[in-house]
Amino acid sequence: MHGQSTGTSYEPDLAHHGDAEVGAGLVDLAVNVRRAPMPPWLADPIRASLADLAGYPDPRPARAAVAAQHGRPPAEVLLTAGAAEGFVLLAQALRGVRRPVVVHPQFTEPEAALRAAGHIVQRVLLDAANGFRLDPDRIPDDADLVMIGNPTNPTSVLHPAAVLAALARPGRVLVIDEAFADTTAASGVPGEPESLANRRHLPGLVVVRSLTKTWGLAGLRIGYLLSDAALLRRLAAVQPLWAVSTPALAAASACAGPEAVRAGRAIAAQLTVDREHLVTRLSTLPGVRVAGQPASAFVLVRISGANRIRHALRERGWAVRRGDTFPGLGPDWLRIAVRDRMTTDAFTEVLAEIMEA
Repeated sequence: MHGQSTGTSYEPDLAHHGDAEVGAGLVDLAVNVRRAPMPPWLADPIRASLADLAGYPDPRPARAAVAAQHGRPPAEVLLTAGAAEGFVLLAQALRGVRRPVVVHPQFTEPEAALRAAGHIVQRVLLDAANGFRLDPDRIPDDADLVMIGNPTNPTSVLHPAAVLAALARPGRVLVIDEAFADTTAASGVPGEPESLANRRHLPGLVVVRSLTKTWGLAGLRIGYLLSDAALLRRLAAVQPLWAVSTPALAAASACAGPEAVRAGRAIAAQLTVDREHLVTRLSTLPGVRVAGQPASAFVLVRISGANRIRHALRERGWAVRRGDTFPGLGPDWLRIAVRDRMTTDAFTEVLAEIMEA
């Protein structure tokens, strides 16, 4: 399917995001940003950077810190104003691609950026029946730009690194959106078990990372791209000057340090426990189907009449993310952010009451 075709007359709203669901007085289960007090190792450098706002931002120290974290030279790191800017840079710099493919359901900004740059996009829609797992044979051999999330928003599926790496080939740009990679954990495996961030020699690989989710920095806008230096030079050529602010650069340096890495792994481990609790509670509710095997900071569920239920939840003080704005989903899908056990228990009790009404 090319362009806007999805096989139905309904075209999802690619510009809709979870923050549109949130309102005053609502418990936020719609936005996948962790809300917790900022640790001193992060807050202190950001505050200190405010004394330097008269000078233009210097990205070199932050770029070097991120590069060291991933075992790369600084030339293989491009800092961006959040992951979303990275998608815009890719779409603008790669106007010469002939067959861009976006694997859905996934975050809608990659396709939106491609369309805005004049690309004609082919969608590959993964199937709920097999848990939204990727079948590499679905990707056209002549696709010269492929975009996929890992773990994927909104399905929470974590694709095996080997499966994704097999999609890389000369003449193709393979973009892996790892905005939520630091939310993943596996028993006995330190760090991010399926990340390709350190795979320097895969041809055409671009890894998109975000620092806004785990560290609650959505308002600061900080992310980065990892790729070979030549490709990043093409992307940097279409990036505005001084795109990343001095406070955001301070945050990037702090989040690449060893204290941040240790803290991030502890957060991911706790998130695994909290997610399993949410899945268990949801699975006890008749009529609620949890999609696949969730691996990130959110869970996708299928509920008949989800739109009615979403509005009823709002009336009871809860915000969840509608699923019908993601290509490949529809009106019976909702995305729910993972929170602490107490919040999950309160939410699922209200959800059960609404479904029984």
